[in-house]
Amino acid sequence: MARSALTGTRIRERRTSLGLKQADLARAAGISAAYLNLIEHNRRRVSDALIERIASAMGIDPVTLGEGAEGALFAGLREAAASVELAEAGEAGSAATVSQLAPDLDRIEEFVGRFPAWAALLVNRQARLAELERVVETYAERMAQDPFLLTSLHEVLSAVTSLRSTAAILVETEDIEPEWRARFLNTIQEESLRLSGTAEALVGYLDEMETAETGLSSPQEQVEAWLEARGWHFPELEGDGTDPAELIAGAPELASAAARELARNHLRRQAEDARALPLDPLLAALAELGPDPGGLAARFAVPLAQVLRRLAALPAGAPGLGQPGLVICDGSGTLTFRRAAPGFLLPRFAAACPLWPLYEALARPMQPIRALVDMAGRLPQRFLTYAVSEPRPTGFDGPVLMRATMLILPAPPQSSDAPARPIGASCRICPRGDCPGRREPSIVADASAERA
Repeated sequence: MARSALTGTRIRERRTSLGLKQADLARAAGISAAYLNLIEHNRRRVSDALIERIASAMGIDPVTLGEGAEGALFAGLREAAASVELAEAGEAGSAATVSQLAPDLDRIEEFVGRFPAWAALLVNRQARLAELERVVETYAERMAQDPFLLTSLHEVLSAVTSLRSTAAILVETEDIEPEWRARFLNTIQEESLRLSGTAEALVGYLDEMETAETGLSSPQEQVEAWLEARGWHFPELEGDGTDPAELIAGAPELASAAARELARNHLRRQAEDARALPLDPLLAALAELGPDPGGLAARFAVPLAQVLRRLAALPAGAPGLGQPGLVICDGSGTLTFRRAAPGFLLPRFAAACPLWPLYEALARPMQPIRALVDMAGRLPQRFLTYAVSEPRPTGFDGPVLMRATMLILPAPPQSSDAPARPIGASCRICPRGDCPGRREPSIVADASAERA
């Protein structure tokens, strides 16, 4: 259970609110009144076992004596401090700033206790800053890859160039004939209408991107939004006889025929996985073996890729999985399926990071890969990934197509000190400046890296 230096204060406040005497509570908890007095004045650390005895004596949940509601403030302030260190790393004077901040990190709990309103304000500002950074990254990625945006921007530049050249001719030519002047004025009017129409459409499109879904512009995005709304799991597929068309009918997220076809293919494959790996035996094996795809594949005698897909489609709360992620790509490296794990950034349009184990598996067919990875970000997060690539024959005379699958799980606690592979989402929004796989400069690189 989480404890803080203010646990004693919470014990004292709860005791006084219940009208208990210090001596009575100490006797019930099996300690002396003098020791309880030291605890209540935050002069002694208190063990989990003692917190449970004190809470039991007061008839309350032991969790309420831990960090409680202040835990979110502690985490938010630590994130803000870490973001300052990451933002200023490598800049002139940053070492001094970070070194001045470090001694105060141990006083976060004291700050929250004395100034809870200011602490909440700072945490809210930090959350807003992180949200805006994600919006900027989304816009940058989309502006670099979205075909509609690229076409619209090209139209804007073309219209502006035409207007500028036509206006320059009218201004610089004094003795232009009336007929040509009328033509040029007509051109200006036409280009102005084209520019305003394109700009209006562009603004409307950008406004739609401000929604939580940032616009469902492709069939794949529609399918992923539908799957997320369903929790990525379909209990109807655990039995026999359910027609995928019944699950697709009336789904508001599946707005196009292409999206419905993709959803139908996904459900067929998920139904096959459910038949090969029945839910109850799989959950029992998962509780026994843990999230070990290799062991599960051997026990059920199924391909490893099928196990990875099935684990990512289990109902929430499956033992050892947390909130898993799943990525599938074809032989070209294009992501054909995306289920994001919390903290594991997935590009919507740009090419993904070439250092992902997914692509290593694509280059090493049929060889399973298990790798710890650190996803770049404001606060780098660690994951355990399993990847494998398998061929998809298309007949005796057809080409052999490859498909790679990668399961993304939270890293186990014991791996916190183990070496891990640094990766990112895509080069355009990855802050790692010395990455050997970088294809293009990052828009979020720090200023010192740009100056260098």
